[in-house]
Amino acid sequence: MDSFKIDSRRTAHLCLDMQKMFAEDTEWRTPWMDRVLPVVAEIAARHKRQTFFTRFVPPARAEDAKGCWRNYFSRWRSFTREEINPELIELVEPLKRLVPPARLIDKPGFSPFFGTPLYAELRSLDIDTLVVTGAETDVCVLAAVLSAIDLGFFVVLVKDGLCSSSDETHDAMLTLYGNRFSQQLRMVDAADLIEVWPESA
Repeated sequence: MDSFKIDSRRTAHLCLDMQKMFAEDTEWRTPWMDRVLPVVAEIAARHKRQTFFTRFVPPARAEDAKGCWRNYFSRWRSFTREEINPELIELVEPLKRLVPPARLIDKPGFSPFFGTPLYAELRSLDIDTLVVTGAETDVCVLAAVLSAIDLGFFVVLVKDGLCSSSDETHDAMLTLYGNRFSQQLRMVDAADLIEVWPESA
């Protein structure tokens, strides 16, 4: 690769929403998840102590949600916690077995930085670079990337470690990331990432 380097002491892996509700046969299934899982699992296994997994955790009831989320979960009431099989909220294997030492962050919305302790935990570790993987490229990954950039993190986006239920918007987002955020974001393939980010002790 060119001059791209990673300071392992100040880098964390943020893996978004690799959950059974998106991997299994539900209305929210993301078909690509099976394809990117080996890539995500390898990165997480190489850097267990530097990995933060997020889970999207719906409200108990649609009526408990705020603002437009109430209408959203009225439409998707079967995914509220009073109706969904709790097992579907869990991470997929083999990611689940990496916690601990990997950390788990539950989030109520798209961004992992809103209503969670993630930012405080990253600050306490002096992290300034986030390697981002997970689901979906055009929804929660988008929210995470924009939030991270606003908070001053440099983002390394692993192209073959991202998945979406929409090919069209996945491709559009990769174009957006690459064209509009070149000073704050770097897109890489997992093989190139492994070259510059040695396995953690």
